[in-house]
Amino acid sequence: MAGFNYNTEAELFPAAIRKKKRAGFTYRRFGTAAEAVLFAIEQLPADSLNGAYLQVDEARFDQSGIRSLYESSDFPLQRRPRSEEESADADTKTA
Repeated sequence: MAGFNYNTEAELFPAAIRKKKRAGFTYRRFGTAAEAVLFAIEQLPADSLNGAYLQVDEARFDQSGIRSLYESSDFPLQRRPRSEEESADADTKTA
């Protein structure tokens, strides 16, 4: 994403409608937006990410926005290798 600063502090909020026990995580603050995006995509269960949002300065990113930041060519951190199953899913979505 052009113009996005991955080095800015960020906050990750669970879905507002979920109870804390079901959300899978509570509010977290990160030193950089890149760390927050990496955590959200690689460590949160998919159902916990649904409805959660990332706030960087005054901008908010929902699940698809967080994924776009992660998949951007500008993303500065090492991504985990994609599993064969994830690669097959991505191939069927683009076909």
